[in-house]
Amino acid sequence: MLQKQADLVIRRKSDSQLTALRGLQFWLYATNVLSPFLPVYFQTKGYSSGQIGFMMMLGPLLAVFFQPVWGYLSDRLGTVKKIIFLLWTLSILSSIGLFTANSYELTLAFVTLFYFFWLPSIPLMDSITIKATERRGQSFGSVRLFGSLGFTVVLIIGGILLGQWLGIHSLSLIFWATWIVPLLLLFKLRDEPASGERMSLQSLMPILKNKSFLWFLLLVFIISVPHRMHDVMFSLYLSKAGGSDAMVGWSWALAALAELPAFALLSKYLHRMREFNVIGLVCLLYVLRWLAYAYTTDPWVMFALQAGAAVTFAVFWITVVHCTVSMLPRQLTSTGQSLLAMVFLGFAGISGGSIGGWLEDHYGGSSMYVFAAIVSLVASLAFFGSEFVARRRREAQLLR
Repeated sequence: MLQKQADLVIRRKSDSQLTALRGLQFWLYATNVLSPFLPVYFQTKGYSSGQIGFMMMLGPLLAVFFQPVWGYLSDRLGTVKKIIFLLWTLSILSSIGLFTANSYELTLAFVTLFYFFWLPSIPLMDSITIKATERRGQSFGSVRLFGSLGFTVVLIIGGILLGQWLGIHSLSLIFWATWIVPLLLLFKLRDEPASGERMSLQSLMPILKNKSFLWFLLLVFIISVPHRMHDVMFSLYLSKAGGSDAMVGWSWALAALAELPAFALLSKYLHRMREFNVIGLVCLLYVLRWLAYAYTTDPWVMFALQAGAAVTFAVFWITVVHCTVSMLPRQLTSTGQSLLAMVFLGFAGISGGSIGGWLEDHYGGSSMYVFAAIVSLVASLAFFGSEFVARRRREAQLLR
């Protein structure tokens, strides 16, 4: 009888932890309502496409150099929760300066600070989610899908409010309102106990010596450049094609909604497939998607193409997260996720934003997507080639 009661208490604690994580994933990505609307907001202030691309990506670039630090500190101190709270507090304070700045220089400074503090919280949240779901026999994707759901819901509501009633200048009100719930939920979250050896500087050496993982990060960078370019520049591309502010929000909501089935199902079947082959196939699908953007001028077609995120970004992200976990020791989970985010959000972000802004200013929006298609094709060949080489090595070892 006592054992049954103890099991019930443990199960309730497990359920409450997963419930808190679902809510935090929902609202963390809901706060990302800024990303689709900020380029349009900056355009109304008179900034050029090049300036906007630079502003949107400078923060992620600087965050690159500190991203692993946050992951290391969370592993070293054994707490993700407190570091996330610190990062979120600094993010909100930076956003106040962002929305009250009256010059390009001040706007650049505060938007850089915002992304510098906000972006590192994403891999940290993914890290604690991975640990929690693994201990409870759940899939990471089954919890991560709530992030896409939160992004979808807030974008739909935000698109309606900004497009029909409030106007893009009221973006700050919607953004600040989204922070109320996640800050409250964070108090209900419990840190997941660390497994394996305690973190130290010496324990980071496996990452630096892992040539396969470093090569993997390079390939992730290549395919991420066109994706991050799209993240920054699509809102402007759609707006210049005649799309309204509301359509901008709905288009990103459609992309997030389309991701839900992939996040829900892929984690269950990924172990049956070779991850590099999966990513190589995704790269080919990216090629088709980017070419479709390049050769259409109809805003409604561009809107519909956002649904392609279901077979491109969602599959790509789940797969690379699983690759990162499988290639590194357990005690380096947070650090590995931070390095992955460093490449995707930082290096690929500044490269994609800068290249996209320059191409748009000099050759028009369609040139961005032609460039994206070419890079995606190169990435596809690199992933398939890497898997072929790895297979040959495995076969050679079996023959010895």
